[in-house]
Amino acid sequence: MAVAALISVVFVSSCAQPAPPAPAPLPEEATVAPAWMEIELTDVASGQKFRISDFKGKPILLESFAVWCPTCLGQQKEIKKLAENEGEAIVHISLDTDPNEDAARIKEHIERNGLDWYFAVSPRELTNALIAEFGLRVVSAPTAPVVLICADQSTRFLGRGIKLADKLLSEIEKGCE
Repeated sequence: MAVAALISVVFVSSCAQPAPPAPAPLPEEATVAPAWMEIELTDVASGQKFRISDFKGKPILLESFAVWCPTCLGQQKEIKKLAENEGEAIVHISLDTDPNEDAARIKEHIERNGLDWYFAVSPRELTNALIAEFGLRVVSAPTAPVVLICADQSTRFLGRGIKLADKLLSEIEKGCE
C-alpha cells in the first residue's frame, strides 16, 4: 500500500509541472509571402518584367479577368477611378486567367478602354497557385475577383461582384486582418 501511495505521489507531482510557455508571435515583418508572388510576369503594354513581390511595402489590388467579360471591365473602370484618385500609392495588377487569350488581345483591350496599370497573361503555374490558395472563385471572371495584397504581402480575397472605388479604398485601409 505504501508503494502504491509513493507511486501516486510521484505520478501526481510529475503531472503538476507547469506547461512550457507558448512561443512568442512572429513580428509583422516576418510574414512569409506565398511563392506565387515570385513568379515572373510581363506587362503586356510595356514589356517590363516584374514580380508581385517587387511591390512589397505597398498595397496591391490583384484582379483576375478575361477580355470577353463585361463584369471585369466594370471592375476595371472602378480600379481606374481609384488609380486616378490615389496615384501610385496603390499598385494595380490585372491578370488575364483565360487560357484562350494572349498578350495582343489584352493590349488591345487596355488601349481601347484607356487602362493604365500592370496587365499580364497569368502563367499556368500562377493560375494554379491562386486556385490552390483562394479556390476556383479567384479565376471566375464574371464574379470580378480581386485579391488584396497588403504591404507585408499577406493576402485577403475581397469577395464577389464589382467593388466600387470607395469600397476598394476602404478595404485597403482596413488591411489584412
